[in-house]
Parts: sequence; structure tokens; C-alpha cells
Amino acid sequence: MILGMSMATFVQVHVVISLIAIVAGLIVMFGMLSSKSQPGLTAIFLLFTILTSATGFPIPPLLTEKLLPSHIIGILSLVLLAIACLALYGMKLAGPWRWIYVLTALISLYLNTFVLVIQSFLKIPALSALAPGAPPSGPVFAVVQGIVLVFFVVMIIGALRRFRPV
Repeated sequence: MILGMSMATFVQVHVVISLIAIVAGLIVMFGMLSSKSQPGLTAIFLLFTILTSATGFPIPPLLTEKLLPSHIIGILSLVLLAIACLALYGMKLAGPWRWIYVLTALISLYLNTFVLVIQSFLKIPALSALAPGAPPSGPVFAVVQGIVLVFFVVMIIGALRRFRPV
């Protein structure tokens, strides 16, 4: 039991939170390319991405298992999100804090998407057949993760160049 929920229910809640974070983050990212600040959606993206990382630690339990790559990604994401929140809310994107915000927020979104791809290959039978193993491996998995990485590199560079909110 975690927060009064069975592990299965907790995992479902974690997945829903993660999907909300990714969808909101993608909308925010595309808004950055048009220099739109979208404060409400940005707050949802940041909050739900923080919740995604925080709720990922008990799956599997960090205290009873060894430190896993998923835990390291969660810790890294939380550090990046803390910096992004500081840049946006504390420093108001002044000076170098604009690009620091863009970089940290979008790398956090990438990490969340990276984990989504891994989990999709682990949990969706058709994808598991294309890239068996835990963690998934093989050329199909590598190509998909490579496409995701290239997409985010291009989007982050674009957002760094174009995001200049008023």
C-alpha cells in the first residue's frame, strides 16, 4: 500500500500523472517555438512533471531495492525541475535565466518521454515483441529512442533561439 492505494492503483495514478505532464510539456514546448509563455499550462507541466518524478520512487520501492536507473533519472529530473522553477518563478527569466529555464524544463520533458518509450516497450506486447528484454534492446528500440532524442535536440535548439516572452 502506498498513500492508501494498492501498488497497481498507485502505478495507474503515476502513469496518468506522467501522461498529463508529457502532453502539457509538449504543448508548452511548441508554444516556446512561437515565444508564447502559457503560464497556466506551464505550471501544470512543471507540477505534474515533479509529481511524475516523485511518485516514481516507490516503483519499485527505493528503500527496499538497490538504486536503479529509473531512480537516477528521477533524481536528475527533480534537480532540473528545481532549477527550471527557480529560473521561471524566482528569477523571472531575466538574463541567462531564460535559456536556463528552457534547457532544464525541456530536458526534464525529454527524460519523462525517454522513460515513456522504455515503459511502452516493456508493457505493450507488440512493442515488447520488437525489442525484447528488460530493459528493452535491439535495433528497433535504439531507432525509436534515437528519433526521440533527435526530435528533442532540434526542439530544444529551436526553443532556445525563439523563446523570448514579453
